[in-house]
Amino acid sequence: MLGFIGLGVMGAPMCRNLAAKSGQELRAFDIDLDALAQMDESGVTPAESVRDVAEHADIVFLSLPGGQQVNAVCMGAGSLLTHLKPGGLVVDFSTTPVKLARDLSERFLARGIQFADAPVARTREAAKDGTLSVMVGGPEHVFNRIKPLLAHVATDVTYCGPAGAGQAMKLINNMVLFQNVVAVAEALALILHAGLDPQLAFNVLAKGSADSFALRHHGMQAMLKNAFPEKAYSSEYALKDIRYALRLSEEAGIFLHGADNAKEIIKQAIRAGYGKAYFPVLAKVVAAPAVPAPAPAAPAKTGKKKDKRA
Repeated sequence: MLGFIGLGVMGAPMCRNLAAKSGQELRAFDIDLDALAQMDESGVTPAESVRDVAEHADIVFLSLPGGQQVNAVCMGAGSLLTHLKPGGLVVDFSTTPVKLARDLSERFLARGIQFADAPVARTREAAKDGTLSVMVGGPEHVFNRIKPLLAHVATDVTYCGPAGAGQAMKLINNMVLFQNVVAVAEALALILHAGLDPQLAFNVLAKGSADSFALRHHGMQAMLKNAFPEKAYSSEYALKDIRYALRLSEEAGIFLHGADNAKEIIKQAIRAGYGKAYFPVLAKVVAAPAVPAPAPAAPAKTGKKKDKRA
């Protein structure tokens, strides 16, 4: 039996695809009871808890908001580490710190349980269509075991190396994307200032060396349409992932100027009230007029007469 924990924007469609295409019984859990109830229509058996999933499933998939939630599900009270049987396997679709993935792999292995970090890339539409990209870290024989199942949710499944390699690859992917989105947002700000037609300008950029996925998707589909829905990949999620990437760079002793700049702009978007909105909304703060720095204050007068003596 398969298990699935985390039925959010990405997790729910991945869970449905696994249930529909694998031919195996699937038991799922989420703390959101409404999300869990909706899965009953997809041939998925709702579970009562993480423990319930662990005690019935041989392979458990996770799709959770971040490292804190993954750590709690894997090692907290009623956790997978406590209740999953030896010989079981945990596949983590979430995006987490690399160090956490490596630590979980060691802890599970000590109990005879295999672990693979398998974060996903692409959009929620790709999750629905089963056309995600999955980057896998873990032992190669574990990758070979789960590859047929991953093919039910993804069209691109890549083995990246040992434990943590999948997470490292995902964080690097997101780091590059965030910087590209910042560049597109800055381009849009100048396009508007210059009085150019934004659609025309983006079409011209797409014909030259400035073309990118960020331009075509985040620029054309979100920024130009002013479409930044909630329950997509939010500014808060983007901040979490760029912080994970910068944490990895600190461990490597490298300061990433571009990534740090992207982090600060994402933080500005959150401070401006766009934390829940789809993260290309950062274009709104990039386009905001710069606030002039206040003029330096004049020196205070002391009231004492100046001494004219040389």
